[in-house]
Parts: sequence; C-alpha cells; structure tokens
Amino acid sequence: MHKGLRQAIAVSAGAIVAVVGLSGQAVAQTVGGFETNASSAYVRDLRTGTVLLDKAADVPLPPASMSKLMTLLMLFEAIEDDRTTLETTFTVSERAYQMGGSRMFLEPTDRPTAEDLIRGIAVLSGNDATVVVAEGLAGTEEAFAQLATRRARELGMRNTTLVNSSGWPHPDHLMSKRDLGILAEHIITDYPQYYPYLSEPEFTWSGITQPNRVPLLGAGVGLDGLKTGFTSAAGYSLTGSVQQGERRIVFAFGGLDSERARVQEAEAIINWAFRQFAMVSVGEAGTVMAEAPVWLGENQFVPLVLSESAELLVPAIGSRNFDARVVYESPLPAPIAAGDELGTLIIDIPDMGETRLPLVAGDDVAEGGFAVRATASAQRLLGMVMGTAREAMN
Repeated sequence: MHKGLRQAIAVSAGAIVAVVGLSGQAVAQTVGGFETNASSAYVRDLRTGTVLLDKAADVPLPPASMSKLMTLLMLFEAIEDDRTTLETTFTVSERAYQMGGSRMFLEPTDRPTAEDLIRGIAVLSGNDATVVVAEGLAGTEEAFAQLATRRARELGMRNTTLVNSSGWPHPDHLMSKRDLGILAEHIITDYPQYYPYLSEPEFTWSGITQPNRVPLLGAGVGLDGLKTGFTSAAGYSLTGSVQQGERRIVFAFGGLDSERARVQEAEAIINWAFRQFAMVSVGEAGTVMAEAPVWLGENQFVPLVLSESAELLVPAIGSRNFDARVVYESPLPAPIAAGDELGTLIIDIPDMGETRLPLVAGDDVAEGGFAVRATASAQRLLGMVMGTAREAMN
C-alpha cells in the first residue's frame, strides 16, 4: 500500500456510506491547472475510471460526424448477434447515393460488404456509407435513428438523441461529450476485434484513395482512433483514445475554430493526461484496511479488506497529500462470512473528489457460544445499571 495512504487512513464507525464502484471514480472540472480551449470536453482514464476533465460534458450539443461512432456500434452489434456478417452485402439506395459532405463514393450499382462499410465510415467518414448501414439494418434511416437512440440510453448515454445515422446537421441531433466518451469506451472494451479499423491510415473504394481524417495517427503519441467531426454548429471536434504503457484514456471535445486548433488541443490533452498524473497502489486483494468490532461473535474483531486490487490516479505533484478513512456500521453483528461487504474505504484527493472502494470481511466470524452471549448480556446489564445510577446521582 502507498505509504501516504496508509498513514492517512482513519476509522469512522456508526455510519453507512453508499459504495459507488470497485475502481472508484473521481470527477474534476480542472485538475492541476489545466484549462482546455474547447467549449466542451471530457477526459477519462480507463484503467482507474477516473474522470480527469469535465467541461460542460453533460450538455447535449451537435456531435457532427462523431455520432457515426453510434452507427458503427450498431453494425458491430449486428455482426456479433449473427444478424449479419462481415461478408454480408448491402444495397446502395438513391438516398445514400445523393448524400453530400464526406463520402465513400458509393454508386447505386455497388454492393459493399459490411466490412467495406465499416472502413467507409471509420476511415473515410462516409455519409453515404452510414445511410447504407442504417437502411440495411432497420429499413429506413428514421427507424434506425430511433433504435440507435434507444440503444444509447441503454448504455447510459442520457444526453443523446439521434435523428440520422451520419451526424448531418439537425436541431434535434444531439450528444454530450460524456456520452461520446461512454460510446468510445464501449467500442474499445467490448469490440476490440473491430477497433483496429478506426486506426487504418487510408482506404480505397472505386479507385479513390482517401486518408483517415483522425489527426495524430502514427504520430508517436499513442492516439489510435476514433472520429473527428465538424459543422458550423459543432466546431472542430474530436473523439479519441490514446494508449501509453498500461494506461488508456478516452476523450471528446468540440467547439474549436480550426483543424490546427483541434490538433493542438488533442496534443495538449494527451500530454497533460499522461504527464501530470501518477498511479498509486491502494493495495492488492485481501489487503487489510481496518479491524472492525463484532457483536456476539466468536472473535471480537473482523478484518476489513479490499475485495480487489485497487489503484488510484493522482496528480503527480502533491500526490501524497490526500485523506482516507474507513466507514462501517459498528458493531457488526455475527455471524459474518468472509467476502461479505461490510464497509467502504473513502479516499479524498484534492481537486479530484472522493473515490470509494468497498471493503469485505477477511475472515468468517461465527456466532459466539453461551459464554460470549452471557458476557455480552452482563456487560449490557452493567451498562444499564451504571446509567441508572448516574441519573440518580444527578
């Protein structure tokens, strides 16, 4: 366990604190003095679940082409559910063919496979490709948008409403930056077999080769996907993910005024997220964090231990300056089984809020026999008598 954390732990009894997760989550507006130039932004460390940056992250805003990630997810899920395959061919409608903006340059006579369309969306940001996918999966783009919105809500994307498959400007087509981060994390975590498509440097269709629109791919900073976006309402935007060592972050930002500003902001976020934070080990699974008293048990105390190995992401400067405490209901009644969740380790990191980790019983504690109960009853009776005596004296 980190020395500073061990020294900081204090025990609080007589209270029950809700547990928010095994990995913990800390939320901050700005940490370590970082100020983003984006009008809205969200950065999350996937290894620890720590939210490093939240600037208007829950405000529904035009996502532009970044919403194509939802179209890709719907196609990935259709493949995994055996509703289609990578080799399944799709029909190109007149509506898809007439789409403007960024295109894969599909012709009505083309029969692209699902894999072709994944590349057409992931690499080329083809509006025509998204309509082909939407119509192929749901019959119409409108029906697809309703299904995609419903699926987004199931994934916890509470501020997402989709009315098309491409991100084409529409006043009701909205996503928050947190929702884009949730979507990116879901693709990376649950569909790693398809994620490499998002980092392909180029794709050729009908003799036309176009580069991947995501900046900094192959630039040596670890950025390996996901999607850019631009409309006059959304500004220059990016949803990206970066792997450096054992850490990976996802981020989403928007509202910048140029492609150059988008690249600069991406680099600034990446450098800050990886250079200004350090990993701290809380302990391995089974590490004892406190000893809690037990009522009417064979043993007077039970160890409260971490159920899983846990790490924290803390500011690199001043990373030892935080408080930790253990909270549980006291005394804990016997019997107790090893693994029962009994308390919470609460760690408060300056500027990053609280992280809460569940603590479980490290051992079994059986109910005490007659002698234990008799002693407890006698102590309780003595306490009552002493209390009555004190009242009489007063």
